[in-house]
Order: sequence, then C-alpha cells, then structure tokens
Amino acid sequence: MATTIKLSDELIVSARRYGEVYSRSVPKQIEYWSRIGKITEENPDLTYKFIHEILISQQESIEKLVTPYHFG
Repeated sequence: MATTIKLSDELIVSARRYGEVYSRSVPKQIEYWSRIGKITEENPDLTYKFIHEILISQQESIEKLVTPYHFG
C-alpha cells in the first residue's frame, strides 16, 4: 500500500547520497534504513554488521545459493 508522507529535506538528501552508492532509489534507501532500524530495535544486542550478514544470508537462501552444512 503506497502512502504519501512528508520527510525532511535533510533525510531525502542523505537517502539520495547513500542510494547512489548502493544503487537504490530514494524510497528504497529509506525502506532499507527503516528495516535495519526495526530489526535493531527488536534485537538491541546485535551489531549492524551481524544484521547485514543475516539479511544477505537470507537472500542467498532464497536464491538457492547455499549448501547444507554437515556436522561431524
């Protein structure tokens, strides 16, 4: 569901800058920050790096780019 919201110019400029680096649109960059922020609030003991690696691992699993690890 798309919703129009008012955001500060500072946030838009920052999202544009970071979005360019990571090849994301301004809305997608803000969505990414929102997702990371939500995960961080729900898991305050996890570092950004750990959260980022979990998200990458989840995507790799979706794309079937992982193999099972066998213990022993």
